[in-house]
Amino acid sequence: MRPRGRPPERKRSRFRRFVRRYGWRAYAIPILTVATVAVLVDLALHRPEAGSASTDAAAITAATTAPATAPATTSAAATPTAPAEGDAGPTEPVSPAVATDYVETGAGTLSIVDGTSEVYGTGPTKRFVVEVEDGIGVDGAAFAEAVTQTLADPRSWGNGGRMSFQRVGAAEAGAQQYDFRVSLVSPGSMETYCPGVGTGGYTSCRYGERAVINLARWATAVPHYEGDLATYRPYVINHEVGHALGNGHKPCPGSGQLAPVMQQQTLRLDGCVKNAWPFP
Repeated sequence: MRPRGRPPERKRSRFRRFVRRYGWRAYAIPILTVATVAVLVDLALHRPEAGSASTDAAAITAATTAPATAPATTSAAATPTAPAEGDAGPTEPVSPAVATDYVETGAGTLSIVDGTSEVYGTGPTKRFVVEVEDGIGVDGAAFAEAVTQTLADPRSWGNGGRMSFQRVGAAEAGAQQYDFRVSLVSPGSMETYCPGVGTGGYTSCRYGERAVINLARWATAVPHYEGDLATYRPYVINHEVGHALGNGHKPCPGSGQLAPVMQQQTLRLDGCVKNAWPFP
């Protein structure tokens, strides 16, 4: 007779052989099995149902952190692939402009004036975007119309079927379906959009794909233009767009003659007569 409760000798010997063969693993395997079953049961009991508080919280978090639709604004241009061109600031003192006529420094960001014009002229079409700096108090639609009508004029760069022009808006800008931009920028932001040109906050410039018009010059022209904005405004548009189209500066051909539109008329006339047009 064997003592009550004592396992048969054969079963005990078999268990000892199993332990000697597998060592600590003989105890670890059953423990891990039990732990795994416990975890699976816990997950089944606490799985969130559709519409539960934790699911709704995750949805709210995703909604509040999702990026908003970007506005039609642009930042400073990247380094251009061609040298920047512009009129360096005057080397001699000039009469100060009336500061109340314009904002000295705007917000530093540009907004596209949305909208598309018809195609003006014949020949290869050049599409352009018009931008106005935020916070300068200028009617963007009025500025865009002035740019469009200047380039649509037969005395401008499209003269004789050389090219045609069309203003395009934010959608085309986003799709890169344009050739250049015309941007109205405050004097205090000129260094942002024309870095290294040396405008001194006084002149305009072409930088990268942008023909940048200085707001101070748009509002007041220059002293030797004697307040003739009707001539100066189309001049500065044609001059900076001329740079965007690949044209360089030209000198005055002689006293009393019309100044070439690519002459630096913002600085001086050198005896020439002011002129706004490439083909007057």
